Amino acid sequence: MNDPEKLDMKDESLAQAPSMEEGEQKFHKLGWKRLTICLIVEAIALGSLSLPSVFASLGMVPAILINVFIGLLAMYTSYLIGMVKLKYPGVKDYAEALGLIWGNFGYQLAGVMFFGLLILLVGSHVLTGTIAFIRIVDEPGMCALIWGVISAILLFFLALPPTFTEFAILGYIDFASILLAIGITIIATGVNASNAPGGISAVEWRLWPKEDLTFASAFLSVTNILFAYSYGLVQFSFMDEMHTPTDYIKSTCAIGTIEIFIYTLTGALIYAFVGDDVRSPALLSTSPLISRITFGIALPVIFISGAINSTVLARYIMGRAFPKSNIRFINNARGWAVWIAIIAAITIVAWVVGEAIPFFNALLGVIASLFVSGFTIYFPAIFWFSLLKEGSWRASWKNIGYSVLNTVVILIGVVFLVGGTYASIVDIIDSYSAGTVGTPFACATSQYV
Repeated sequence: MNDPEKLDMKDESLAQAPSMEEGEQKFHKLGWKRLTICLIVEAIALGSLSLPSVFASLGMVPAILINVFIGLLAMYTSYLIGMVKLKYPGVKDYAEALGLIWGNFGYQLAGVMFFGLLILLVGSHVLTGTIAFIRIVDEPGMCALIWGVISAILLFFLALPPTFTEFAILGYIDFASILLAIGITIIATGVNASNAPGGISAVEWRLWPKEDLTFASAFLSVTNILFAYSYGLVQFSFMDEMHTPTDYIKSTCAIGTIEIFIYTLTGALIYAFVGDDVRSPALLSTSPLISRITFGIALPVIFISGAINSTVLARYIMGRAFPKSNIRFINNARGWAVWIAIIAAITIVAWVVGEAIPFFNALLGVIASLFVSGFTIYFPAIFWFSLLKEGSWRASWKNIGYSVLNTVVILIGVVFLVGGTYASIVDIIDSYSAGTVGTPFACATSQYV
């Protein structure tokens, strides 16, 4: 026979438990302004200070034109991604979007690509943090692995906010950090150029590519620009939290315009101030003191931009592991325990992968060429043909125009896929030939500077 007192206690505990509706509301508070900040965190990181070296390879004119072209292309494909999300609001991530057109094969393929690329991105930020700490502290006797562990710990804690609305608060710090780092680098290199013999006019820079530029080197530079606009990878995940998804167009226009402006200004000015000897990242082209200061200022962007990849991946894992459970809302003790465990596992795996592979950065280039070209360029164009097009492609001039445009976009994506992968593999071979490949779990700081 049931005890009435126990039944009352059970009913009371159920009443106090967070409801599914409350959980859904928790993850639908993102507005377009914070969406823009989240996209900025994902896209604009310390890698933006690598663009001046890209300008040095390609020359001022081609670099500016390619940068603006890829920026506009990324805005267009981001628009297509948003249209898919509006038409199919149940799509929560890129894997589910590909599942709509290729079934379970597309879902699993995108899931593997999504998981692998995000793990590698987190690992790259572990290594970037290691390099930053080595530069800032300048203690040659200290084992580099310690800085790697510290970097991983920071990435772990910064990835703990479970909603992107909450993470956007860190995003404002991230954006201020990278703007300040870029600004100081531009001013410092400009002052150095002004004080040098002959002034700024004596700096040697080129309008066109250098004469000995190989196809692989040129394409690697172009691919680096593409990577800087790869926010489409996480757009489905971010939009799934929006309270007004139709506002995504504002974010798309904002992030595209901001990136084109920052990347063009950063690449062109620093290259014009430093010339062909510009280093990557460009803050290494300043004095040792300014470089240390700038690396310190850039620490927030290194770790916040890295942590958001862990958050996106953890949300994807939670959604797949607990599709109908209240755990996925992370609003009770059990949910938080699972969430923390997943973030910890992602961080550990990323740290191990980053430290264990001696040519990690080159490997990241290969994987990014294989995956980013799809997530950013040709997958959205394929979405238009499979999910967005209404009627035959010949049904109207609008359909004909979009069909031609998206066919060209797919071809561009395939060029990036093939050319970027080839260039990255050549880079790995050249690194081995030059003896610049490091060793796994290296303790010597010389490998990172």
